[in-house]
Amino acid sequence: MTVKNVEKLEKSRVALEIEVGAEEFEAAVAKAYLKIRNKINVPGFRRGKAPRKIIETMYGAEVFYSDAVDEAFPEAYTKAVESEKLDTIGYPEVELSGDVTKDGFTFKATVAVYPDVKLGQYKGVSAPKEEVKVTADDIKERLNELAERNARLVSVDRKAKKGDIAVIDYEGFLNGEPFAGGKGENHELELGSGSFVPGFEDQVIGMKAGEEKDIDITFPENYHKDLAGKAVVFKVKCNEVKFKELPAMDDEFAKDVSEFDTIKDLKDDIKKKIEEEREKASNTAYENALIEKVADTIDCELPEILIEQQCRRFLEEFKSRIVSQGIPFDQYVRMTGMDEKKFMEDGREPAIRQVKMDLAIAQIIEQEKLEATEEEIEAEYKKLSEYYGMDVDKVKKYLGENEVRTQVLNTKAVAVVVDNAKPEKPKKAEAKDADEDKAKKKAAKKDAETDGDEEKKAVKKPAAKKPAKKDEDAEEEKPAAKKPAKKAE
Repeated sequence: MTVKNVEKLEKSRVALEIEVGAEEFEAAVAKAYLKIRNKINVPGFRRGKAPRKIIETMYGAEVFYSDAVDEAFPEAYTKAVESEKLDTIGYPEVELSGDVTKDGFTFKATVAVYPDVKLGQYKGVSAPKEEVKVTADDIKERLNELAERNARLVSVDRKAKKGDIAVIDYEGFLNGEPFAGGKGENHELELGSGSFVPGFEDQVIGMKAGEEKDIDITFPENYHKDLAGKAVVFKVKCNEVKFKELPAMDDEFAKDVSEFDTIKDLKDDIKKKIEEEREKASNTAYENALIEKVADTIDCELPEILIEQQCRRFLEEFKSRIVSQGIPFDQYVRMTGMDEKKFMEDGREPAIRQVKMDLAIAQIIEQEKLEATEEEIEAEYKKLSEYYGMDVDKVKKYLGENEVRTQVLNTKAVAVVVDNAKPEKPKKAEAKDADEDKAKKKAAKKDAETDGDEEKKAVKKPAAKKPAKKDEDAEEEKPAAKKPAKKAE
């Protein structure tokens, strides 16, 4: 194998001109013969037993050339990439240059490579960081969610109203013919949830058990192409109406839904968990904002294949989330009109941002000469096993050591940026503080003016006698200053 020429192309691509010599090609032809001889019939020989020379005499010396090229290409390409020390992405586009002869052949392989990245500032970067607060309403909302999940469904003999569960049979018809995906039996529909086509649930409201009704619906223009903008009729039968009976928020409720004996302990635990969740979310958002700022400063050509791969990764992750919620992806596509092509188009800008962040992190790892020790890799495996509830050995089957090493290095690179960053107060918080300061100054000025007017009018009175000693028991206890929360891991 000889690399005859290397040409750098735009968008971080490289074209390699590679020659496969006579000796290498002969070895590839021999392999091709052994692979395909069973497919060739030669009179006087059992299938697969005809000598190579006999087959070449009958069909020509070129009979094995096409398969030989396929045999020789992968090894020649791999050696060429290694000899040129190229960090390639994906598969190459290949085309033959000239004819294939017994002396070998020449081919051109065009492939994307990781770009040369010029890193900008990554230390001393600043970004807004949200202050974590938990209000009484936040706790109440979480309690209500618990109550909703533990509510009893009670059957009622009345008209269905918003918030009820209507158990329905339905079938949709387009131009008098039933259409795919438009039929269901004993479907529990929460009225007001917005889970059906707009206008459907509104017409179910008011139905009673045993009642049948035709519902006219026009699908939205952005719906699945087969039904977008079409007028259809749903034949609906209401089998039952149920409503949610929520439990009382007391100690018994706390015992039923948690390991706590009192509602107070449950509320304290909810507050703690919300604080932890928001602290983690705040840290993650802060880290992402910092890395995005670093990524905006890099100078490089983005390979198109990296953007496409990231778009595809986003799509697969989204599909997994939809399926995990019990919705087949093809059904989601019909309901929303969001096909894969549209998703890939919409995901392009986020994909570009993610690719730039990945490249920036990789460059920080290189610049800081970061390394991952065996102990750190094992610790990461253990953390993943706890997160997924699997044995460490099982996690190792799914995740190779290189993948986990990359994760450890990425975490270290992000830590370099975060540890040297300057957190800012969010603009909303700054504006709120400024408004509060302005209001305080205005109030103080008004009080001063009022005090001045009052002094002119007031009759001087003897000063009230100060008590000799303040009652210590009556003194209100001051709240202790909150200690700063430890940085989430």
